[in-house]
Amino acid sequence: MSAQILDGKATAAAVKADLKERVAVLAARGILPGLGTILVGDDPGSRSYVAGKHRDCAQVGIASIRRDLPATASQAQVEEAVAELNEDPECTGYIVQLPLPAGLDELRVLNLIDPAKDADGLHPVNLGKLVLNEEAPLPCTPHGIVVLLRRYGVELAGAEVTVIGRGITVGRALGLLLTRRTENSTVTLCHTGTKDLAAHTRAADIVVVAAGRAGLLTADMVKPGAAVLDVGITRTDAGLVGDVAPDVASVAGWVAPNPGGVGPMTRAMLLSNVVESAERSLLRAVRSAGGHHVPQPGGVPVFLQGVLGRGERQRPAADQLTQDVVGLHLLVEAGPAGGRGPDVRLSGSAAQVDGDQVVQDVLVLVLGQGAVPVLLHDRGLQRH
Repeated sequence: MSAQILDGKATAAAVKADLKERVAVLAARGILPGLGTILVGDDPGSRSYVAGKHRDCAQVGIASIRRDLPATASQAQVEEAVAELNEDPECTGYIVQLPLPAGLDELRVLNLIDPAKDADGLHPVNLGKLVLNEEAPLPCTPHGIVVLLRRYGVELAGAEVTVIGRGITVGRALGLLLTRRTENSTVTLCHTGTKDLAAHTRAADIVVVAAGRAGLLTADMVKPGAAVLDVGITRTDAGLVGDVAPDVASVAGWVAPNPGGVGPMTRAMLLSNVVESAERSLLRAVRSAGGHHVPQPGGVPVFLQGVLGRGERQRPAADQLTQDVVGLHLLVEAGPAGGRGPDVRLSGSAAQVDGDQVVQDVLVLVLGQGAVPVLLHDRGLQRH
């Protein structure tokens, strides 16, 4: 058996194409999403990473806002740059590129970021909201993993997932995402203290490896047909090497390679956070205006977030879609008459279709009511 490749490059390209459409809708309303970056020093890797993010911005029409500081920058200067981006209305999300030069307090700097503009989705406030199932920017790499798995129809509901690596960036945050009701996976988080790692990975339907140990996961540790995602990376004499040994592809059903798997998805989800922040700003503007219609060329803007969101609506299984949609509320902002429209609840029977059909049905429903933006709110899609 040869594993099917979970192609992060192709999936990220599809996400970017969708983001480009959403950016155009926002631009027609006079709102242009903007990604800010704060880079301190001249580390070649960091500079290349930041440059890549701004190239991504150009592809989807997002504005680039750069704050490059010398390696000699003081703590006060870095904090001043953070404050500038917090207050800049053209910046809808930003990152502080790590690591910072020695002598700077990274944690203090990161805590100063406005949580609403946290493009990485790793601010303590936003991680807390993830725990509480409240709307907030999602951690980019875990979110990208979920989108990638859904893209290829890998079943998450009821799946046994083993995550290797307990870092905040991937391991711990991924466990929070996968145990939401919308995913309904059972997650085991393994780390250096795990006594029998292979016993956990052999029992898993999905294995995510983010340990930073070259070739850690081998074929004899994988259940036949499992999905394996390689996130960790190690620099060796032979070049950059992932955490998953090449022989795993002969056993697994799906493999997200490294590079080309999760990495491109992380970058795409960062852009998604920036765009979603701008969409929330537009929704707030409509609310503050009393719900009155704001003229828009070309039709009614519909912002579909969550598992039926534009980047994640590929759901092959109707029963899984039904499970996710039942109890979902649509918050409808009324048209020219102003005020709020009625809450709409999708029933189980109405959800017995694929994701694209649900989106089409919602558009018909909304257009029929002359609505302005529609927000599928509560990204955890709590059942009621």
